[in-house]
Amino acid sequence: MTTSTYIPQLTPLIAVHATAAILAVLTGPVAIWARKGQTLRPRLHRAFGYAWVTLMVVAAVSAIFIHDPALSGWAGFSLIHLLIPLVLGMLVLAFSFLLKRNVHGHRLTMVNLYIGACLVAGFFTLAPKRYLGHMVLHQWLGLV
Repeated sequence: MTTSTYIPQLTPLIAVHATAAILAVLTGPVAIWARKGQTLRPRLHRAFGYAWVTLMVVAAVSAIFIHDPALSGWAGFSLIHLLIPLVLGMLVLAFSFLLKRNVHGHRLTMVNLYIGACLVAGFFTLAPKRYLGHMVLHQWLGLV
């Protein structure tokens, strides 16, 4: 008797989503660092900040189209899909703080968004039954 194991496929859509998410994880700290402390680097902050926002929008919008009707949830969407409106809403909030010249609110929103959407959500994508978790833990490391 053989056991069938679900092996997800890397589609172009998933590749775009994963690439944007990984690049967001890498660019976010540069944008945060460029405005931290006494030395301000406004050009670097803006360049990496806009790049990070663009990557987050690409990751969020592409996630709308990534679902599996075979999975439990709502029409193939899981709880992690609730991050889509949260990410987009937090980005709008962060820029509305800038329009009001509320730098502290902008900074707090962006740092919290980076921690929540990039680090925490990124950690959960490494669960063994998720695509990235399966790929990293099983295919690359041979652990699970």
